[in-house]
Order: sequence, then structure tokens, then C-alpha cells
Amino acid sequence: MLAPSFEEEVDRYHLAVPEITRGNPGPVKDLYSRLDDVTLANPFGGIARGWAQVEARLDQASRYFHDGEMLGFDTITSYKALNTAYLVETEHFKARVEGAPAPEEFALRVTSIFRREEGLWKLVHRHADPAAQPQSRHSLTEPAGL
Repeated sequence: MLAPSFEEEVDRYHLAVPEITRGNPGPVKDLYSRLDDVTLANPFGGIARGWAQVEARLDQASRYFHDGEMLGFDTITSYKALNTAYLVETEHFKARVEGAPAPEEFALRVTSIFRREEGLWKLVHRHADPAAQPQSRHSLTEPAGL
């Protein structure tokens, strides 16, 4: 059996990511490397490093979302070398976030880095934040959560 191509892994990734907004972190967890250098910087802040922290952060994020629906991916660019690859995308969702009465639309600016491990493409870093649209210069100094 041939190992999946990077393009096939991106398709799998695009199917897995929306599951977080449905409260199911399992499909995204399956994509991650289990090595100590994996990282996750999700929209809820901070950076998780190492599989134990990344797994805990994925579980936590999945508890914040309900009734999620993927509205689409805008791929800005991607690059693949022999053993590393990355994607820069905007992800568009609709979901009910932590106690909100109804689902809301939102977009995330996302950079994902993959590495080939034992012939398979594994996710080693994901940075997702809500700054999908240009921000004012004041957004750098405004307190978070306002």
C-alpha cells in the first residue's frame, strides 16, 4: 500500500478540522505527530508544546464548540519539500461557541506545518487565530477578550 501523498493528507486534514467544532477532537489528533517537538497555538491563546500538552489543548478546544459546520477553506499558499510541507489558509466556520445561544460565523487565519514520518505526513504545528481580516495597529495593545 502506498503512503498518502501530501495532497491526500491535506484532504484528510480538511475533513478532520471541522470535527473540533462539533466537539470531536479525535480526527485532528490522528493527524498529529507524537514527537516531543509538536506545537499548537490555537485561538484560545498560549502555545502547547509536546504531545501531552497538544492533546489536552485539542480536548479543551473541542469542549468550547457545538453544532459546528465548515463553510470553506481559502488556501493562500502551500509548499512541499521532500520531508516538510506547510499550508497557509483561512478557515471559515459556523458554530455555537461556549454557551452562545446560536451558532455564529467566524474565520481563522491558520498556518499548518507537516513533516514526513515513516513515510506518512504528520502535523507538527498548527497556529490558528481570529485575525483573518486586517487589524488596526491598536489591536496589538488592546487587552485580549474585549
